Amino acid sequence: MASDTKMTPQSGLLSAEANQAAALAAFGGVLTVDLDAIIANWRKLEKTAVPAECSAVIKADAYGCGAAQVARALNKAGCKTFFVATIEEARNVRGAVPEAALYVLGGYFQNTGEHYAKINCRPVIGDLNELAEWDVFCRRTGWSGGAAIHIDTGMNRLGLTLSEAQAIIPRINAGDHGITLVMSHLVSAEQLNSQINAKQLAAFRGIASEFSGVPAALANSSGIFLGAPFQFDLVRPGAALYGVNPTPEADNPMQPVVDLKARIVQTRTIERGETVGYGGTWTARRPTKLAIIAVGYADGYFRAASSNDGTRGAEVIVAGKRCPVAGRVSMDLIAIDITDLPPNAARRGHMVTLLGEGITVDELAHHFGTIGYEVLTSLGHRYARVYKGGNAVEPLTKPEPAPAAEQPPAPPPIEQPTAPPPLPS
Repeated sequence: MASDTKMTPQSGLLSAEANQAAALAAFGGVLTVDLDAIIANWRKLEKTAVPAECSAVIKADAYGCGAAQVARALNKAGCKTFFVATIEEARNVRGAVPEAALYVLGGYFQNTGEHYAKINCRPVIGDLNELAEWDVFCRRTGWSGGAAIHIDTGMNRLGLTLSEAQAIIPRINAGDHGITLVMSHLVSAEQLNSQINAKQLAAFRGIASEFSGVPAALANSSGIFLGAPFQFDLVRPGAALYGVNPTPEADNPMQPVVDLKARIVQTRTIERGETVGYGGTWTARRPTKLAIIAVGYADGYFRAASSNDGTRGAEVIVAGKRCPVAGRVSMDLIAIDITDLPPNAARRGHMVTLLGEGITVDELAHHFGTIGYEVLTSLGHRYARVYKGGNAVEPLTKPEPAPAAEQPPAPPPIEQPTAPPPLPS
């Protein structure tokens, strides 16, 4: 684990550990991502899905865990296919996985073909207009980098309808189509007894079988655990890689990935009957010692985790013991009731655990009134981020805005391309 020298005081009198501590002291919280745990989760999912290929969904900055770092680690572990949401996300991770297949789930927009070609990534096409525009781009330039076809089987979000997909099958089966994957997305994969799972499976199996020689993908994280019929040629785990439970009706088979700690900035004692925080919604029922920590809802610790006189909120780990949130979570600060700790167990500058040491992403999601996906993707950018494992030492970094993308040149056109059969109207 190394620190970014731009953030570390340079002194020959300081050890590496002291330099690291000095760098961390500049932040109110520290977010640690265990890349080895992500690799272990991917390998477990891969083993569950054999013989299907196991890809990785790294959209939304790998669910808040750092897309480039996660992609690089998984690629070293053997993952060959990745999914992101936007072309900008693809651009930001391509350097980390230069040889991997990289799909963009958000689809294809007219006049963006050059961007796909420049970094050799593949659009996931879910509309006939997109398909026509992609087809024109490929014919004009001779680009043959591949694309996926997304078919809607019940989500009613993105994707060709079943009748639209049926209509393009003659075009695809005529050859020279460049389609490298046909896929759909499950609506209720985490619900084992949902009737829509069987309906979607039957619909997708029927239509995918008509795309001659094209690999098929249906299962997301939870879908992998629905069994072999849902796994097809490729599975697309996302949240499970990062420790979210893909089987909420059973114990979590995934390892925890994220550890989140925050710094105590002050301790104070209040008398019985005094209130804490905005609105005075939490009242001390005894002389109470509080620790004020330097994280709030601006850092992705939701206001919904607050407590009041009638409702217990979330808990954090202080000196190895669970302690409750006292009052409302504010933008930058949270008050914690540490009355039951031994004297001097928690002092200014000490770190407390908000996520980790038994507090799971799913537990925090319960207190936030949401799902683990939103917890992870909401983790703010005011934390120091530390990566461990992954067969590489990553620097301590503070996330910075992505640089403006260069305008890529158009790929060279080919002479007299042979036009494929027309798309259906």
